[in-house]
Amino acid sequence: MTDIQRSANEARDRAARLLKKKASFTSEHPLLKTSGMASEQQASHPQSHEEARSSLHHKENTYKMEPDTRFPSAAIKTIVQDVLESYLQNESYDSEVCREMTKTVSEVIRSRVKDLNLRRYKLVSLVYIGQLANQGIKLGSRCLWDPSNDNFSSYSYQNGSLFAVATVYGVYLE
Repeated sequence: MTDIQRSANEARDRAARLLKKKASFTSEHPLLKTSGMASEQQASHPQSHEEARSSLHHKENTYKMEPDTRFPSAAIKTIVQDVLESYLQNESYDSEVCREMTKTVSEVIRSRVKDLNLRRYKLVSLVYIGQLANQGIKLGSRCLWDPSNDNFSSYSYQNGSLFAVATVYGVYLE
């Protein structure tokens, strides 16, 4: 095993230990329970493409052009802030750990926003984590959307050794 593989394995193990400490959500969160069961069901019940396609539910068009409730940017910003602060508060920057932490934090944010039951909104969660080393960063994004229905929420966090920027986009599906 090379040094790079060994350090990657150590970083993965460290990230797993950190997640076990902070991951009371894994045993309690319904999204994570169902995703684990779905993978078990897929492994034990392989379906052909045609069987999977025929088991899909077909829905009729609603011709609904506006959402029942608007995208709650303030509530989502509170969720993003809570997740970033709870996961990154005592962390120091390590590239391997932060790579795994980025994926985890993004999934936790997305699942907590999904718990708000924003019907017909496509949710996109992006998380960036970097090292604080006297540098600057500029992040930009472009989206094609309807400004009356679509929106986003963003929050920036930093501690002594790292920074994080998380953005959640909500795009209404007409």
